Amino acid sequence: MEIREVLAANLRRARRVAGLSQEELAHRAEIDRTYISALERCVYSAGIDVVDRLARELGLEAADLLRRPDRDGE
Repeated sequence: MEIREVLAANLRRARRVAGLSQEELAHRAEIDRTYISALERCVYSAGIDVVDRLARELGLEAADLLRRPDRDGE
C-alpha cells in the first residue's frame, strides 16, 4: 500500500469515526472541501503541514494518519 493510499484510508476512517463530513472537517482545518475529497481518493498528495492540521482537527497525531495497517489488517 502506497503512503497516499494509507493517508486516504486513515483520513476517511478517522473523519467518519469523528462524525464529520468532508465539508465540516475542511471548515475546521481551513482547507477546501474538494481538497479533502481528493486526498481521500488518492488524487493529491498532502504536505506535512496539511496532514498535521487535519490530524489536530481529528484529535490525532500526524503519524496516526500515516500509520500503515499491520499485516492482520487492523
